[in-house]
Amino acid sequence: IATVRLSKACLINSRQRGFICASGCSENLKLLQLVVKNAKREHRHLGVVFVDIAKAFDTICHQHVLEGLIQRRVDPHMVQL
Repeated sequence: IATVRLSKACLINSRQRGFICASGCSENLKLLQLVVKNAKREHRHLGVVFVDIAKAFDTICHQHVLEGLIQRRVDPHMVQL
């Protein structure tokens, strides 16, 4: 319920896989496999970057998150949750 309500105020990138109803990371892994396979087949260079921001939410000041939700006019009850 919270995700549906927040997604109206805070757009989610189409590649987002965490905290949403989606097939998880398997779709992104399949996409990566396809890109690697095509690069090999076409003898092209390929650079891949992996970013794993462990415990990223814990490093953000929660007051900034609350202020961002208020700026986007999220329902005050949702902000309190």
